[in-house]
Amino acid sequence: MKKVGLFVKKDKKAAQKADEFVSWLKSKKIEVVRKESLPPGLHSPANNKISVPQELSCLFVLGGDGTFLSAVRWIGDLNIPVLGVKFGKIGFLAETAAENLFTAAEKIINDDYSIKRRMRLKVDVVRENKTIISVPVLNDIVINRGALARLADVETHIDDHYLTTFRSDGLIVATPTGSTAYSLAAGGPVIHPDVPGIIITPICPFTLTNRPLIVPDSIRITLKLAKGASDIKLTFDGQEGLDIDDRDTIIVRKGSHALNMITLPGQHYFDVLKAKLRWSGGRA
Repeated sequence: MKKVGLFVKKDKKAAQKADEFVSWLKSKKIEVVRKESLPPGLHSPANNKISVPQELSCLFVLGGDGTFLSAVRWIGDLNIPVLGVKFGKIGFLAETAAENLFTAAEKIINDDYSIKRRMRLKVDVVRENKTIISVPVLNDIVINRGALARLADVETHIDDHYLTTFRSDGLIVATPTGSTAYSLAAGGPVIHPDVPGIIITPICPFTLTNRPLIVPDSIRITLKLAKGASDIKLTFDGQEGLDIDDRDTIIVRKGSHALNMITLPGQHYFDVLKAKLRWSGGRA
């Protein structure tokens, strides 16, 4: 291991820990490429293209889930293994806590870890027969209405077959990894990361029979706003976004590049799930 990446949340404690970690890595003759996360808020996908050293052995992410998603967007389609180190409040995507960083790093340096591949979505936005944006997504895309108090009508096709027009406050299309994020808050199911599916979750649907739907990850989802739609935004992993209208067609499918997430010995997905969702460990 000659060079590693370090992606750090804009936070005093995270920065201090990062300084200690850089010194520790350098003492082991490991070169470090360090980057700070962008300030909170939505950014334009077109304005955030930063080259990443392809020779990175792995990427350590010091922060919460938002920082992790930002780091994943930074590395794009590169097959760089990523370890999340929790500094935020939730930490569904973190593999270890800040106090265990050096122990975890020792295991990684000694090859005492495994890789879990997490599905990503490929999202294309087509406007007037031209693809204006094409991005990978780890958690979800969200179509959301703005400040105007009107419902969004989203015409939905599955592999060119009309499914329905969701009339709701918005629509979420999520991966299994993203099933514990916004989709869960909107009433969607929790799906294990190894389950090959995509979740479609309407946000506060006008028709109560419009329920969350799980579809195979082999299909293509096409979304289009109703005529005259305005004040609608499309966001990618809650990190980047753009305004859309009835000229736009959103095409969502399984991406060809999965994310390589580092898993340490003794860590179990269901233990993380129980802890974060505060499930009871025994009988009442």
